[in-house]
Amino acid sequence: MFWSIRSTCQQGLTLGLVALMPLFSYAACSRAILVPVASTGQSVIIEGDTIKGIYPDLLRSVSDKEGCTFNFTAVPRARLEVLFETGRADVLIPASKTPKRDAHGVFVPLIQNRAMLISLQSNRAPIGSAQELLEQSNLRVALVRGFDYGPAYQELVAALERQGRLILQVDGLSVARLLKAGTVDATIMAPSIVAGAMQDDERVRDLITSLRFESLRELPWGTSGAYISNRSLSAEDKAALQVTLERAARSGVVWKGFQQYYPPAVLQGSIRPLSP
Repeated sequence: MFWSIRSTCQQGLTLGLVALMPLFSYAACSRAILVPVASTGQSVIIEGDTIKGIYPDLLRSVSDKEGCTFNFTAVPRARLEVLFETGRADVLIPASKTPKRDAHGVFVPLIQNRAMLISLQSNRAPIGSAQELLEQSNLRVALVRGFDYGPAYQELVAALERQGRLILQVDGLSVARLLKAGTVDATIMAPSIVAGAMQDDERVRDLITSLRFESLRELPWGTSGAYISNRSLSAEDKAALQVTLERAARSGVVWKGFQQYYPPAVLQGSIRPLSP
């Protein structure tokens, strides 16, 4: 009995010291962290062999200071989820928190955001819920394959598909081009993604000032950030990455990155810093 009590106390002391370590030590990773990414507005910009944007800039900025280095590779968006679920990606970024992803990794929130219904300015009556959108059977909707804003979003996607009104695309730019061509009437995503894609392409850049943003009741404010793999990383590297990302979120550098890359009109109502 005495041994059991002493052992329990020792375990408690060890856990306590581990919990305190982030308070007085810098993170350090035992190897380079694998980060496959796909083009996502100004959050991730891929130009040939160059990968930049808010989140690559963020990870590079903390690399030297925190002792973790990151290797980026460009992949199709639809492949990102598969790589993360099978343990071939150490970090999934940017990513919204979902139950499906929770099964494969630890989520670290970096920013608050929400998906919105996005269309071009028109005299159409306002839409404030998923049901109202479903009732507007004449509106064609384009979404990006692999995007996930939670269960309510997935239910809406399934309903639109059943109605035959859904067109899936590979990225935000493809959706923007369909909006300009009149092939579709609306999309649902974080406004920064589609606006960011428009900023970088002169063929659709003129649409930015004509966008109409509407919040849907079923898609409230949530958090966007990064998932750290449960499968591909050691416990020590997982802890180091979590410390690194949490420290970056507290510093406000993520919000500053969005302010640097986007005009205020795009951020208003769709992106905000984490609550203190």
